[in-house]
Amino acid sequence: MSTFHFELVSPEKLMFSGEVTQVDVPGEEGDFGVMAGHAPFVATLRPGVLTVYGENAPKMIVVRGGFAEVGPNGLTVLAQEVIPVDEIQPDVIRQAIDDAKEDVADAKDDRTRDKATERLAQLEVLKDALGH
Repeated sequence: MSTFHFELVSPEKLMFSGEVTQVDVPGEEGDFGVMAGHAPFVATLRPGVLTVYGENAPKMIVVRGGFAEVGPNGLTVLAQEVIPVDEIQPDVIRQAIDDAKEDVADAKDDRTRDKATERLAQLEVLKDALGH
């Protein structure tokens, strides 16, 4: 299977750089897969699980916000937040969901409520994607 270069970058550091066979990306308008020879493409990310396929078992990484760009040099994903799935604890997700529900209930204005509702929806999608 052909490979291509993939980089995953967060504000803190370069999280991954190497040759891969496929990357599945949670795009704002739907998930999409990238393989060698993919047409140039730019997409915004939604919170979800990015899956990297290479020589070993697939690596699953939670991303939140950012964008992906496929170009002649491969795929680059710039994410606001990156957390390897194996570092996420179900209790932490459940607590974050409870906190977000409280934020929705305590919101004093529409803007704050909308932001809290969006965060709650993102956490619910993440929980479902991870099977927790």
